[in-house]
Amino acid sequence: MDAFVLDHNFVTGLADVDQQHQSLVSLFNELSDSFLQEEGASDVVVEDIFTRLVAYARYHFSDEEALMQQVGVDLRHQGMHHQLHEQFSLQVASLWSARASMSHPSELFIGFLTSWLGLHILGIDQDMSRQIQHIRQGQSAREAYEDEATVPHDSSAQALLRMVAKLYRMLSEQNAELARINSHLEDRVLQRTLELEQANTALKNANQQLEVFSRTDGLLKIANRQYFDERLGEECGRAHRSGSPLGLLMIDVDFFKPYNDRYGHQEGDRCLQAVAQTVASVLLRSSDLVARYGGEELGVILPDTDAAGTLATAQRVCDAVYALQLPHADSRAAPFVTVSVGACTVLPRGRDADADLLACADRALYLAKDAGRNRVVVMQTPH
Repeated sequence: MDAFVLDHNFVTGLADVDQQHQSLVSLFNELSDSFLQEEGASDVVVEDIFTRLVAYARYHFSDEEALMQQVGVDLRHQGMHHQLHEQFSLQVASLWSARASMSHPSELFIGFLTSWLGLHILGIDQDMSRQIQHIRQGQSAREAYEDEATVPHDSSAQALLRMVAKLYRMLSEQNAELARINSHLEDRVLQRTLELEQANTALKNANQQLEVFSRTDGLLKIANRQYFDERLGEECGRAHRSGSPLGLLMIDVDFFKPYNDRYGHQEGDRCLQAVAQTVASVLLRSSDLVARYGGEELGVILPDTDAAGTLATAQRVCDAVYALQLPHADSRAAPFVTVSVGACTVLPRGRDADADLLACADRALYLAKDAGRNRVVVMQTPH
């Protein structure tokens, strides 16, 4: 059943205008049918009909306004007519965008379309038609406009029509204002959402920075003892589950107290920083970790590394520090700053694997220092 029937009451007497009204009504009815199908038309189909309807309405409005300009209809009427066209475009777009939140969108939307077109034709379009007829009969545009405003046309019906049209304009303006308010609220909500997302991102970044800070030694800019202990426990557990070897280096700067005594604590700090960055630079994988274990002692965790790999890394560390050639006049190992390295590899199996690995590497470091320093000693735990 058609939502809108265009009978003789809606004829303007302008052939092109009447034909376009008929085409608009056909699109109204097509859209109504798509809403009212038992299983409902797909969103794509409904959207296509709506798009065609809006496009044709714009074409019709443009053609109607061009006709008024061509004939020379009074500018007051042209302005009012154009304003109604603009109101329709805004109102129909607002209703369409809000249809998902409506309890009965089809009834409201089709009701608006049919009511608007009916009032528009019976009111301002037929008014326009009569003015055009008068102008074509020789009357001036001003006289035609003013006569139309004062001459009654079925006074009771016209009065009712004017009252309904006025009520419609008021409701349209209110709806447009509500749409603007809703749009503003949506913008505010969107802005607030963006602000919250930005705040959450900033908080996440701050937490990440705080976590990095809590894991980092302030002087040497490498991992601190706390993070070293955490990672060693994690890597022992991982190696136990996978059955892979785990290597550990304990590194001590040789004769560091005499270095501090001769060169001062600031130079001592610079020496430790240079050694720490050099050790970090020779590690080949991102999974390897160098940390300050305490004082002038560093620890290096080498996941998935066997005895040969652990020895090779330890020797690179020893050679790289020597290659810095930092003068050390009070060293009994060399004329430069050197390190002793204790290395150990384990296949973790017990609960105390991390403690066993540390004890093994410490023992190897003691042997390296006892043997004259500036060297590597490798041991392997029985576990």
